[in-house]
Amino acid sequence: MNRSVEKDINVGGQAVLEGVMMRSSQRVSTAVRKQSGEIVVRNEDYTPLSKKYKLLSIPVIRGIISFVEMLVIGIRSLNFSADVAVEELEEKEGKKKKKRSQANRGFMLGLAVVLALALSIFIFFFLPLFFSSLLKIKKEALAFNLVAGAIRVAMFLLYVWIISRFKDFKRIFEYHGAEHKSIYAYEAGEELTSENIRKFSTKHPRCGTSFILIVAIFAILVYSVSDTTYTLISGIYPSLLKRFLIHFTLLPLVAGGSYELLKLSGKTRNNPITRIFSAPGIWLQKITTQEPDDSQLEVAIAALENALGNTFPSVEEDKKIGEKI
Repeated sequence: MNRSVEKDINVGGQAVLEGVMMRSSQRVSTAVRKQSGEIVVRNEDYTPLSKKYKLLSIPVIRGIISFVEMLVIGIRSLNFSADVAVEELEEKEGKKKKKRSQANRGFMLGLAVVLALALSIFIFFFLPLFFSSLLKIKKEALAFNLVAGAIRVAMFLLYVWIISRFKDFKRIFEYHGAEHKSIYAYEAGEELTSENIRKFSTKHPRCGTSFILIVAIFAILVYSVSDTTYTLISGIYPSLLKRFLIHFTLLPLVAGGSYELLKLSGKTRNNPITRIFSAPGIWLQKITTQEPDDSQLEVAIAALENALGNTFPSVEEDKKIGEKI
């Protein structure tokens, strides 16, 4: 019952609060375990925009579109898991203002996302350029971007290490491990049971953690070319502000190209060269994934089975994600 690699690549996921989101080529399912032990699942129909419109299926462009889609889907899944947790708390406290509280939570989540994106852009895009300038690195494109890229990677690693020290994140990392194990089992053609899934690794080459590292490395190449082009045209090196604006403008291209590299790594995962380039992302997953227990594996199985259309217990059924993106 071996499945093709191309089919495997259409299955992905994400850990959420006390749960797992899984995405197939037709459906997104988010499974969350309540404190009572019950697993609730939300299913949503999903058709990638790159499959709806041929123009959006062009390499790199499809990567940009996929990046935006997954960002939206990830936020919606996190919002659902947060709603489940808050509703349980409200039930315990006997609160009745459900609609109002949901509206408030939606507003606060939206605000938090905007602030988080702004902070991420400042920390991971502007600060590396700023620190490279402070170090008085020569402004030659390759040298400057190598240093800025190294600083960007170092800051990301520091960020991951810091959040791993918080106890609450340990649960998320365990669900992250459950997500990877269940996808591995599916790719191997195994029946999706806790016993079968447990033997697989928590470290997967197509993880979002690996994607971020690929983005950081690929950015060095793209930004070196852009800075060189600017210098050749204008005759001067770009200032710090201009460098930031150029790099930020090219971020979609970097994300799209990185997506293609990640997709290629999934298709050639057994190639020795691919394994070498994938190794840093796998090493980093020693922090971002942890061994799950059987109850967490059950949640991942519920999410994956629903995403594949095998079972259909859900809180919200047959929503059209594509219409909301």
